[in-house]
Amino acid sequence: MNEELRQKVLEYLGKVDKAKNKDIAVAIGAKKSEVDKVVNQLAREGVVEFLYIGTSYVKLAGKE
Repeated sequence: MNEELRQKVLEYLGKVDKAKNKDIAVAIGAKKSEVDKVVNQLAREGVVEFLYIGTSYVKLAGKE
């Protein structure tokens, strides 16, 4: 996994309550497909979790 991209995703999620993968990609200047891979890996590791509020969002695990 791209460690630099992983760090950017985590930094961005630390600044927001929740975000869509598309929004993360735009904010950090990355391809959505790459963000999808990183987010899915982070979810498997339990670092982020998915929210379903009419649509799908991702947030840091345990962050209120």
